[in-house]
Amino acid sequence: MKICVISFDFWGYDAHIVETLSAKGIDAHHIKMGSVTHSNFSERATNAVSKIFLNKNLKAEKRQKFVLASLENLGHQDQILVLNPDTFDLSTLEEIRKYSDRLITYLYDSLDRFAVEKEKLSLFDKIFSFDIADSKKNDFEKLTNYIYLPHLCCNKQNPQMDLFYVTSYDNKRVSLIKLLAKRLIELELKFQIMVIGKKGWKHQLKNMFFTIPEQLHIIFSIKKIDHEKLPEYYKNSKALLDLTRENQHGLSFRVFEAMALEKKIITDNEYIKNYDFYNPNNILVLNETCSNLDKCFFELPYEKIPEEVYYKYTLDNWVNVVFKLNK
Repeated sequence: MKICVISFDFWGYDAHIVETLSAKGIDAHHIKMGSVTHSNFSERATNAVSKIFLNKNLKAEKRQKFVLASLENLGHQDQILVLNPDTFDLSTLEEIRKYSDRLITYLYDSLDRFAVEKEKLSLFDKIFSFDIADSKKNDFEKLTNYIYLPHLCCNKQNPQMDLFYVTSYDNKRVSLIKLLAKRLIELELKFQIMVIGKKGWKHQLKNMFFTIPEQLHIIFSIKKIDHEKLPEYYKNSKALLDLTRENQHGLSFRVFEAMALEKKIITDNEYIKNYDFYNPNNILVLNETCSNLDKCFFELPYEKIPEEVYYKYTLDNWVNVVFKLNK
């Protein structure tokens, strides 16, 4: 069987899908659009002018041509999974459609955040979505993100922090982070929060001129952390924080990274209570003021998730479901 995954893969999650397929003996390939960038300064400048005056993104066009050229080299595929379908022109998706018997997409962002036109969605034989609301409204098949990290028992780790969080810059999240940080300091807990993104430059500039209390540990940065290095940060903490975006009803990868490393989860996502792995000993859903955060949550030991429940959320099971490998 020949399967191709097409995605931007900004954070590096999608490469794990191809690795898992290959481990099953499938001829799997990854066409990574994110690897296509401007060749030089002149090309970057030309694209900037084109976007401003012609409303035309030359880099986006270059990426789509790269995808089609890659498919031409690979030839016909039994199945193609397209992630980030919103980044493609309709005409490009129509060409991709010709290269496969079964075209699939998985939406790991809500349609409120990244809208996908009905004409594009109609090209897919199957549409999966991580978002509960989108799945109900559009009759998509609900499917969570997946556990891609190898399982590691908590008793084989020696965390020095109580809470760790890394996130992209978002006004809603930053407001809640400030409230949560105040509560964590009151409880004398050790934590580190890293906010990544260009919008955080004002905070970063302020940090250069003002002393931040040592126990606060909130870092604003433009440079993202390498995906491969994140597990080392996670292992050094008893719990991971996961805050939702506006209109997000699905579970982020942070939840499944926490499951793999047997870390407790603190979140503002009420929907997590509806899942079979939910355990109030392991998962704390914050109230609006963060007043329900208590020190004892960190002191009680982690309770293991039953094996059959854990397997449902592994990438091994995820690819079986998406590509119908057990049928």
